Amino acid sequence: MKICVLMKQVPDKDSPIKISTDNLSIKEDMLAFSTNESDNYALEEALQIKEKVGGEVVVCTLGIDSAQQVVKDALAKGADRAIFIKEDSGTDRDILSLGKLLKSALVDEQFDLLFSGLQSDDIGNSQLGLILAEMLQMTHASMVMGTEIIDDKTIKVKRELESGWFQWAELDLPASVTIQLGLNKPRYASLRGIMAMKKKPLEHKSSSALETNGIASHVKTEKIFIPQKTKQTQYFDGSTDQIVEKLVDYFKNEIGVI
Repeated sequence: MKICVLMKQVPDKDSPIKISTDNLSIKEDMLAFSTNESDNYALEEALQIKEKVGGEVVVCTLGIDSAQQVVKDALAKGADRAIFIKEDSGTDRDILSLGKLLKSALVDEQFDLLFSGLQSDDIGNSQLGLILAEMLQMTHASMVMGTEIIDDKTIKVKRELESGWFQWAELDLPASVTIQLGLNKPRYASLRGIMAMKKKPLEHKSSSALETNGIASHVKTEKIFIPQKTKQTQYFDGSTDQIVEKLVDYFKNEIGVI
């Protein structure tokens, strides 16, 4: 079983967020970074599957140089090898262009399973696993709370639905699976694992070398700002019909919500 786990470096939730003077980015000198929370559960699930049925676990991340720590931590926990894609183009990426970039990096690997966290703690669009499933011609399941390997061609997954309901479904391999929080209990890296990590393969790729026609992003950051808190009370009087008419006019022409 050949499993790829997508992992991401994100700002720690307790780090102070301050906007740069150009209003186009946040100041990173005051940030502490960590591995995206749900990605840790995805890695643990991949490692448990490997321990049960054998195979190889490969971790992959895209980011600046500091993001290498994400894959190094994963190698120390038991992953077999890593792919680090250095982001050197300096451009904003929408989720589609990110999917195309990762597809070009992974397509030749022919993975049986592609695991990713349900969403990233910084952007949180929850779309990457689905996009890669389409691009790599994989089956897909999201909000997964349990997995069971049936045979070398099938995986059974437990999906979380609304109102406390769950659904078991069987997927043909290869499959892309997005992992929900709480699926398992992520392990810590042991001293032995940390020492072994230094000898494991870490492949470096460049985002600019992987980019081809059609990968250009269609998203551009115009401004980053913290919304100002304001409080205002608008009073309407008159008959019921008059108040309703004034409310509709205010919502439509002043606030723009209808």
